[in-house]
Amino acid sequence: MPSFVHQLKVEIATLSLALHHPRTPWYAKVIALAVVAYAVSPIDLIPDFIPVLGYLDDALVLPLGLWLTRRLIPTEILSECRTQAEAQP
Repeated sequence: MPSFVHQLKVEIATLSLALHHPRTPWYAKVIALAVVAYAVSPIDLIPDFIPVLGYLDDALVLPLGLWLTRRLIPTEILSECRTQAEAQP
């Protein structure tokens, strides 16, 4: 059973691949770019050293961004990109 962290890495890689897919709608690319940038950026909305709130933004922003982006990208594109992402080491 894959761990949550592994699944999150696959989803971020999937969005990264969907950014470059020619059939991904432009508005989905904008949101996917924001989610991927937030996921890999060392800058947080709320710094992690603040107890509870520092990790709460990561626990809310990333899943909500992933959910929204998955709703905007067509299913066949997502499944194609997810297959490519899972094949990467």
